[in-house]
Amino acid sequence: MSTQPIRVLIADGQPIVLEGLRRVLGQYPGIQIVGEAADGVDIIEKAIGLEPDIILLDFKLPRVDGLTVLRGIQARVPQTKVIMFASSDNKEDFVEAMKLGCSGILLKEVPTPLIEKSIQRVQAGEIWLDSNTTAAVIRHFASPKDFPAAHAPGSNNSGNKASRERAQLSQREREIIILIAQGYKNKEIAEKMFITEQTVKNHLHNVFDKLGVSDRLELALYAIHNSLHVKV
Repeated sequence: MSTQPIRVLIADGQPIVLEGLRRVLGQYPGIQIVGEAADGVDIIEKAIGLEPDIILLDFKLPRVDGLTVLRGIQARVPQTKVIMFASSDNKEDFVEAMKLGCSGILLKEVPTPLIEKSIQRVQAGEIWLDSNTTAAVIRHFASPKDFPAAHAPGSNNSGNKASRERAQLSQREREIIILIAQGYKNKEIAEKMFITEQTVKNHLHNVFDKLGVSDRLELALYAIHNSLHVKV
């Protein structure tokens, strides 16, 4: 296991936020802040020059907005992972950021320990979304127009692992995944499906086992990438 610190570049249009990030992340020996930027042009230039492991990127940057910066980083420094640092009023941009390949969305309203946790998780190859953001993203992706052709029923794609995994889920299990994607809790799912809460838990246990996920958030992220949330 590598003992090298995670090299992080931070970008935010507000100096006080940059100062706060510097103070918070400076507490963790496993994270090294290699640079910071206050506008979109500067962050692209520094990303190219520094090639950090992770960029914590504000959506609303002066000169060049965060989504445009994300496109530029993906094109010029593709090995660098990007966590979009967002306020809750940026929700309309969350889906576009995910489509563009960001590795996570971190709300500015979260407790400060989650900033470090999100960086560690993304560096380990995971995607970081909180439960509310996950539900918002999945609800948008649930439109049939976003259903990838390669995952469509009857596809001739011989490498379609998602379709094989999809086939082993029962109709009831797929219905539960859809409701979880919409943000419903176990009790609410039980009421909607006219089953007991324990039955919902049993179904979830089976789903987790079949798909190799360990919790509801992982299940929701799996649904995004494999279109399991799409009702067909």
